[in-house]
Amino acid sequence: MLNIMEVHETNQMIEQEKLDVRTITMGISLVDCADESLERTCQNIYDKIVLYAKDLVATGESIERDFGIPIVNKRITVTPIALVGASCCKTSEDFVQIAHALDRAAKEVGVDLIGGYSALVSKSMTPAEELLIRSLPQALTETDIVCSSVNVGSTRTGIDMNAVNMLGGIIKDIAWNSRDIDSYGCVKFVAFCNAPDDNPFMAGGFHGVTEGDAVINVGVSGPGVVSRALDAAIGRDFEFLCETIKRTAFKITRVGQLVAQEASNRLGIPFGIIDLSLAPTPAVGDSVGEVLEKIGLAQVGAPGTTAALAMLNDQVKKGGIMASSYVGGLSGAFIPVSEDKNMIDAAKNGCLTIEKLEAMTCVCSVGLDMIAIPGDTPASTISGIIADEAAIGMVNQKTTAVRIIPVVGKGVGEMANFGGLMGYAPIMPVNTASCEAFVSRKGRIPAPIHSFKN
Repeated sequence: MLNIMEVHETNQMIEQEKLDVRTITMGISLVDCADESLERTCQNIYDKIVLYAKDLVATGESIERDFGIPIVNKRITVTPIALVGASCCKTSEDFVQIAHALDRAAKEVGVDLIGGYSALVSKSMTPAEELLIRSLPQALTETDIVCSSVNVGSTRTGIDMNAVNMLGGIIKDIAWNSRDIDSYGCVKFVAFCNAPDDNPFMAGGFHGVTEGDAVINVGVSGPGVVSRALDAAIGRDFEFLCETIKRTAFKITRVGQLVAQEASNRLGIPFGIIDLSLAPTPAVGDSVGEVLEKIGLAQVGAPGTTAALAMLNDQVKKGGIMASSYVGGLSGAFIPVSEDKNMIDAAKNGCLTIEKLEAMTCVCSVGLDMIAIPGDTPASTISGIIADEAAIGMVNQKTTAVRIIPVVGKGVGEMANFGGLMGYAPIMPVNTASCEAFVSRKGRIPAPIHSFKN
């Protein structure tokens, strides 16, 4: 059992080291909202979200007051909408109406973001899933807090290259539609391989079909805490370094466990998982890049960066798993460029490149995240980047993702500003050699040989 003494032990982490609970996320199943009538489906979705989540924000705020633990975001995830709208949506515009219903419901209950405007197409697309994907440029432009994801591959099924090829153009269209705000619409979309069913983080969160009717998932954060702890490890060996990271991750996760249990009890919704990812912010001292530099790198992107990140990710998971029996989601170290001060600096001076980031994604918790690229990047190049990242996830049996922003009207060296937790980013160069003939092939890349485990 957890007790208030464990929270007191974290006071310094909260007050001086930027520890926070990044999100309380309520997952809500919308399977029972489906109807042959689009109007009734939208109303059912609105009514259920408002009924279940009406007290979510107030509960989060009361936990903050009672325990002195900052909770940055309150969020909702829902069943992938391609499944919910399959019976009633005959056009892309029909799916956009559901996106508006999600947006209205989320605003009514006061949450920061709602995720699940999603499709799971790792093997192939149904007509409804293709319609939802084609609706994304309109849906993400016309709504404010709706987030979307498409799972294009998995270790068991391979990679749906038809979907990958389509997404390059879709991302370009989203960027164009939101060109007046640095193509911000792309911030709300991510392409996945091996997407988890219980991810509380955005933009990739959705309420998986394996989940119950409702669940509370919590995402913690604490790169600043780990960074401060590593001050004691300067000049020490790897054993001491690893123990320091593990012990710190344990304490961070215990705070998340307390918040999750309190939220579950107060809302009367079952507790799901703790996602113990180290999620940075643009603030000074809240950076995964800073942690890697304290491990011994002159700057993120230097030789040794991938090895240091692999060690960090592993020790965070080991410490967190000892603190909670229900660790899930992504859980590890995030490397979103625009949300990490030290990574922004490394990208600006050229030490950190997209190619190095791709190598780092082989060992971290997710993938190419919050990367701004020139607005004139071809759609086929974006599809190729998604295919590369999906292949890393498929072969290595891990979750990978791409959240990339082709910023319309801007080129290499200029800055894009996304605001708030999303931060700002330098426009990074991409390889200009064409992959169009590759990504335009029809069909799917087969699952790897080691996927056959029956």
